[in-house]
Amino acid sequence: MLVLFETPAGLALFKVMKEGKIKKADDFFKYFETPEKASKFVQMHAFKKFKDTKEALKTVTKLLEGKLTKKVKKFLKENCITDEVQEKIMCFDKELASVIQKKLGIECETGTKCRELIRGIRYQMSGLLEGLSDKEMTSMSLGLAHSVSRYKLKFTTDKVDTMIVQAVSLLTDMDKELNNYAMRLKEWYSWHFPELEKIVNDNDTFAKVVLALGRRNNINNVDLSDVVPEEVADDIKKACEISFGTEILEEDEINIKALASQVVEITEYRATLNEYLTSRMQAIAPNMTTLIGELVAAKLIAHAGSLINLAKLPASTIQILGAEKALFRAMKTKKNTPKYGLIYNASLVGQAQPKFKGRIARTLAAKTSLCVRYDALGEDQDGSLGTKTKAFLDHRLESMEGDFVKSISKPATKKFQQYHAGEKRGNEYNQDEDFKPNKRAKNME
Repeated sequence: MLVLFETPAGLALFKVMKEGKIKKADDFFKYFETPEKASKFVQMHAFKKFKDTKEALKTVTKLLEGKLTKKVKKFLKENCITDEVQEKIMCFDKELASVIQKKLGIECETGTKCRELIRGIRYQMSGLLEGLSDKEMTSMSLGLAHSVSRYKLKFTTDKVDTMIVQAVSLLTDMDKELNNYAMRLKEWYSWHFPELEKIVNDNDTFAKVVLALGRRNNINNVDLSDVVPEEVADDIKKACEISFGTEILEEDEINIKALASQVVEITEYRATLNEYLTSRMQAIAPNMTTLIGELVAAKLIAHAGSLINLAKLPASTIQILGAEKALFRAMKTKKNTPKYGLIYNASLVGQAQPKFKGRIARTLAAKTSLCVRYDALGEDQDGSLGTKTKAFLDHRLESMEGDFVKSISKPATKKFQQYHAGEKRGNEYNQDEDFKPNKRAKNME
């Protein structure tokens, strides 16, 4: 039985000398207490040294992704497969073991005992690998670790997208929570002062008025001009004098104010979170943000999973992204499929007339697909493409709705003149010829 062990210097295959002890042993550490004991338990079978850091980085990144390079395949075939017998390999990673078994047909084993055995080899690595000192292994490990980290930071854009996905998901949850809290506050406070709900419609302003006013009999002692305009404050004062709401206790007032303070705090945090989301979207996808807005763009990224995943989608998929349930329901019942999903909330679609919403949504999805690919793979991040595309779509929408009358093109004018060139204009029609009096009518005159 062989053990596949990855090191910064290269790939090593160790031969297990006492295979019978693997099944019985519960603690492998006693076999790796000293280099002498470790060399009796496992011995070097083969070693494939990396030529340079570039080859080491390529091999390690492929192994992390569960893939094998050509050199690794050749190394395993030469040292594991012989004419007489095929060796069994013990691997630390389950995905790597399945790939080796699938690609090369070599039987692999994973599990707790395999991991403990590899930990023991790593503990005595300097003694088992001949010709490499601890100082050299440390420098190799540090250099390879830096290279792998740079590779991950370069190609893993999902980490930036995760901030946007979490922010827009939290923003959506906060909108629902804020709506529920504000509704409960209005229903609760309406028992005491029902007229306030008709005077103040905004949830945040309503909560601030409740915090400042408390009971309605405090209206003469409270100045509401800091919360609402003077006209609205006068209306609230007049409504307090003629209100038909019930009286509440001090305990009720305390709990109502506590709920109102929650509404105010959540509203303030929501505004801060919205500013954060706007700044992040302007940094990661400026063109798409300019075209459809930061909230719709963030929801599209969250629905797709990342900016790269969204860039891979065609325009037809982006158009109905978010309406999957309606799409599959329509396909199952053989009815008309939806024309738009999350992109319906874009300002351009909202401005269009109902009969033009489908057309403008299709055009907007095509331009959004172009902008998101430019944001994901392009180098310029100034948002100029989004500005030009938005101006084009605004003009397109105006032309759809008839704001600009299209002039007859020259080819159409030439065709008209060609087909009607030989025709002559007839004489003007004489309306007096429609009625001619007969002789009897003349004699009567």
